[in-house]
This record gives sequence, structure tokens and C-alpha cells, in this order.
Amino acid sequence: MSHSAISVGLMGLGTVGRGVYRILLDNSENIRRKVEVPVEITKILVRDPAKNRGLEPEPGILTTEVSDIIDNPGIDLVVELIGGIDPALDYVKTALSNGKTVITANKDMVALHGKELFELAEANNCNLLFEASVAGGIPIIRPLKECLAANRIQEIMGIINGTTNYMLTKMTAEGSDFTEVLQEAQAKGFAESDPTADIEGYDAARKIAILSSIAFNSRVTLNDVYVEGITKITSKDITYARELNYAIKLLAIAKETGEGIEVRVHPVLIPVTHPLASVNDVFNAIFVRGDAVGDTMFYGRGAGEMPTASAVVADIMDAARCRSHNVPSYIGCTCYEEKPVKPMGLTESKYYIRLQVADRPGVLASIAYAFGDKDVSLASVIQEETEGELAELVMVTHKVRERNLQEALEIIRHLSSVIDVCNFIRVEGEDQ
Repeated sequence: MSHSAISVGLMGLGTVGRGVYRILLDNSENIRRKVEVPVEITKILVRDPAKNRGLEPEPGILTTEVSDIIDNPGIDLVVELIGGIDPALDYVKTALSNGKTVITANKDMVALHGKELFELAEANNCNLLFEASVAGGIPIIRPLKECLAANRIQEIMGIINGTTNYMLTKMTAEGSDFTEVLQEAQAKGFAESDPTADIEGYDAARKIAILSSIAFNSRVTLNDVYVEGITKITSKDITYARELNYAIKLLAIAKETGEGIEVRVHPVLIPVTHPLASVNDVFNAIFVRGDAVGDTMFYGRGAGEMPTASAVVADIMDAARCRSHNVPSYIGCTCYEEKPVKPMGLTESKYYIRLQVADRPGVLASIAYAFGDKDVSLASVIQEETEGELAELVMVTHKVRERNLQEALEIIRHLSSVIDVCNFIRVEGEDQ
């Protein structure tokens, strides 16, 4: 027997919350036909009911009491759009304990507390849906869990932070420096006043923890992710990368190997011919390789009011359809294995290395000897420019273990002829 209507309690009426409200209102008839019952927001949790949000909900819908939603037997579905951990986590745990399916866009909560929440949902015959927690409006959670479920996923590489992608795009197009582009991104609202989560890679790290848990059927937490941001990328690096036919992108990378799961976030040089190299500005893209399907890529807007709201409402519709027909939602936790996470030192890549050295005979030989002593093989060496008695060397290695590369660089830093190890960046996206 189906329900006459599905009642939704919305926690949070900020940017994404307003988008969810508008979509459910503007597309109500289309949604009703697809779900087969009306889907209605009946309560909205806000801090200040008098605040002007550009919306006019019906009288009685706004509330400042969370119990009006999570403890209300008349509410079928709970949508959490508060963000952060406290108090959102406690609210979601209570809602799940009360048997209410929860839809969320909260990547922090899912990445850090997903295991606990999925177990709570299963114990209470409800579900936690979180499509909007990764890459905004781009469908990726459900495709990994369903459409690509027949595959053994081998690799995920994604541009999943729009702020850093915008910044690197501007640095590439205009030759601007990092600080200048960051200030511009903040002025345009693409970067927060405190941009740490974006520029240091933590936002992308939370998202790849979620994606790799799904892709490899094994719990990956934020603490498992190696994280490195874009603060050391300079206009020189971008120029040299272009000369070598690469683009620089901040990538989230997850791979399954015989030694365990690799999961990392850091800048990379990626060939200009790779699909991810042409993903620019605030756009996101996720490249997925499966053993059966081969290479696929998901592309679109990874944030913003309406793209993220689109993913939230899609989850609402799925949960509403299941609730209406009294069947359990079929997207549950798929972390049924316990695979080790591979230490960063055991990962393998090619590397771009930029050194400032004394411009005198024998320098290159001493550097090459240090690399060779640690089994680091150089594919190319270019003396890019000379300034007085100093020279700048740009090198690209063959594929090598991270640990070997780091040990070689530590020796090179102490050579009297080496002024500075200016930067080193991993190379991805090509046959190595």
C-alpha cells in the first residue's frame, strides 16, 4: 500500500537548502509523477525565522526546534543541510534511531562517521543517502554503487575541488602567482575567507575517502588519505609543465594495487591529452577505470546552490519512492572487505623536479649520482635558465617509488652545489 504523500523535514535553509526548497516547489508536479506521490516539505529547521532568505514558506513550516523534525512521527524523510559535525551528527543519529531515512550533503560527517551512521541506519531499517556529499550535482555515488557495480574498480582520479581548479586555471591562463589568484578567488566568492580546507587539499581528501570506500568495498577514512595542497605551485612550474606538454591539476587519486589501496590528494602533472587536463575553472570531473567498462568520466559543476540541490532532491525522490511503496532503499553500505591502505612511501609515480643550483662543472653529475644511488632514473634533464652564477634544472624521472625519491632529494638538499629543491610534483595519467 502506498502513502498519500511523503513529508520531508529540512534541517537548514542556507544556500543548498534554498535550492532544495525551490526545486521541490517549482518541479513539484514533475516530481509527483516520477515518484507517484506528492513530496512536500512540511518543516524547516532554522536559527532565525525572521531572517530574509528570499523565500516565503507557508506559515508554520519554519521551526527553531529540531525535535519538530527528528522526533516528529509525521515526518517521513529528514534532509540534513546544516553542515559540519556538531550538532549535525547528533541530529542525524537521532533521526536514524527513529527509523527516518536521512539525506545529506555533509561530506565531513560521511567521511568521518560514515561507518557508525550506516550501521545505525541498517539497525533501524532506514537509510543514509549522500549523493550530494561529493562533486555537487555530478552523479557519482549512485553510479559507483549501482551502474558500475559489476566492475572491479581499478582507479579513480578526480578534480573534486572547484576552488583550487579555478585558481590553477587562472594561473595557467594568465601566468599569475598563487597569492594574487587566491585573492581574486576570494573576491569572487569561489574561496572562503579561510581557504585552508580548499588550498591545502582537505576538502578533496574527505571526498576521495568517501569515493574510495565505495569503489573498493573497504572503509577508508580521512586519516588514511595522504594530503598535499597547491600552495607551493608557482607560475614557473606551470610554465615548465606546459613546455613538457603537461597541465598542473590538484587531483584526488585512489587505486587498488596488490599492496593495498592508494588514496591521496596532491598536485600532479597530467598530459594535456588526458580528459582531466581540459577541465577548467570551477568545474569538477571524476575519471573512473573499471575492469569491464574501461575508462569513464563524470563532468559538471561540483558545487553551488542548484547543482548540489539537484543531487539532494534526487536522493529525496529515491527515498520517497521506496517509502511510498514500503520497500527498503537499496543503497546501503558496501564496505564488506578490510583492505590495507598502502603507505605513501610505497606508491610509484614519475616526478617533475625543479632545482636551483650553482652554474659550474660537475653539478649535474653529482645530482645524477645521488639519484642513481637511490635507484631513481632520470628520463629528461633540462637547464631552463641561467641567472648570473645560478642555473635552474628541470628534471622528469622514470617511474620510481616515493620513498626512493624522497631519500634521493634529502641527499641532494645537502649538496654544496644545490641552492634549493624548489619543487617536486608527481606525474599521473600516462603509461608509466
